[in-house]
Amino acid sequence: MLSRVNGLSRRYTEETLRLHLLERSARSDDGCLIVRGYGRQRGIYQKIAGRAWAHIASYAVFVGDYDPALDVDHLCNVKDCIEPTHLRQVSRAENCRSRPQQPQCRNGHDREIDTSTGRYRKMCRACNREAQRRWRERQAAEVARARAAVGVTQAAYDF
Repeated sequence: MLSRVNGLSRRYTEETLRLHLLERSARSDDGCLIVRGYGRQRGIYQKIAGRAWAHIASYAVFVGDYDPALDVDHLCNVKDCIEPTHLRQVSRAENCRSRPQQPQCRNGHDREIDTSTGRYRKMCRACNREAQRRWRERQAAEVARARAAVGVTQAAYDF
């Protein structure tokens, strides 16, 4: 079963991996089992026992019946939690649908609801408009540079 977990070191058995995960984790007040993986940053997905994601290794060891074609989802929305009761396997589409969405974009504009999906649009209209304006400016500058390299001026195109 452990051979199906990507990036997991081969030296681990189910029992040694279970002990390793429990040694590197601590229980939080809200019931989550927070793992300390490689690196200093907390609150993100953690790698452990080679290059395996800790929540996937935890699911394979504590719950069993791991299917690599499915995603391991956190019911608690805490990315570094490995509590077996907080993990479930779902399809990629279901995992994406269950992610929380912010009502504003990263620039602070209100995002609109897409009528076909009922979820927020990925990009708000104001940010999309600004991105298109920047793209048109880059394209115009590139055309001007190409014309200057050939020696053609804008006056040749004005009628």
